[in-house]
Amino acid sequence: MPVANSAAMEIHLEEISKMTKPDRHAAVIMDQAGWHTSKKLRQFDNLSIILLPPYSPELNPVEQVWQWLRQRHLANRCFKDYADIVESCCEAWNNFVGSIGTIKSLCSREWAELGN
Repeated sequence: MPVANSAAMEIHLEEISKMTKPDRHAAVIMDQAGWHTSKKLRQFDNLSIILLPPYSPELNPVEQVWQWLRQRHLANRCFKDYADIVESCCEAWNNFVGSIGTIKSLCSREWAELGN
């Protein structure tokens, strides 16, 4: 998505809802960004939104992902233009998603393990 706002968040939630099997219910864990807590967001019968406490980045695995991307690919660089920024971010992301071990180590939480 080119922007982070309530409309984009609703599209994202709608896609999660569509991909959730009919006999399942999804829990979406989010921080309390304004577009996550907007009263304008449509509710979905097969989704529950769980908001993390404010100021708790250690509970949000994506914070470790952003840190990893910055430290290894994006920090301390000069970009030629917007296209260079987008290309560099795409390369960094593709490098990240290609490493399942890194994803597991950064994003798993012992307290969040689900049974089969």
